Amino acid sequence: MSSETRIMNKRTGNTSKAKNLTENTSDAKNLTETAPTSTETADPAASCSACSTCRKKERTPEEYRSLMNRLSRIEGQVRGVKGMLERDAYCVDILIQVSAINSALNSFNKELLGNHIRSCVVENVRSGNDEVIDELVKTIQKLMK
Repeated sequence: MSSETRIMNKRTGNTSKAKNLTENTSDAKNLTETAPTSTETADPAASCSACSTCRKKERTPEEYRSLMNRLSRIEGQVRGVKGMLERDAYCVDILIQVSAINSALNSFNKELLGNHIRSCVVENVRSGNDEVIDELVKTIQKLMK
């Protein structure tokens, strides 16, 4: 079983759901095929949950669901704007919808950044890795452009 499938099992708490997701979606299948298994990973730190060590983060099922729901809504909004353009909608109407998408993306970033600070940053600072503060400052600077 691949690491992607194992993560799905943790999130859903249901092995059969994760198996069905992997079998029924080509994206999940592609991720499963390309994701390294734990025996293929040379770096022993790659299995940790601290994002600054191996650049991966295990999220709680609630956090994962919330972020995925936000992205799904944003994806729907983008498809809606594409449809508006295809139907030759008025420019101002499209601009208003694009502004709503930007706002939704900003809200997604705020939620993700807050979760990152509460988990990854706090864990790293407690373990003595103060470099994570510099990374956080750089990240915030990029987000505020």
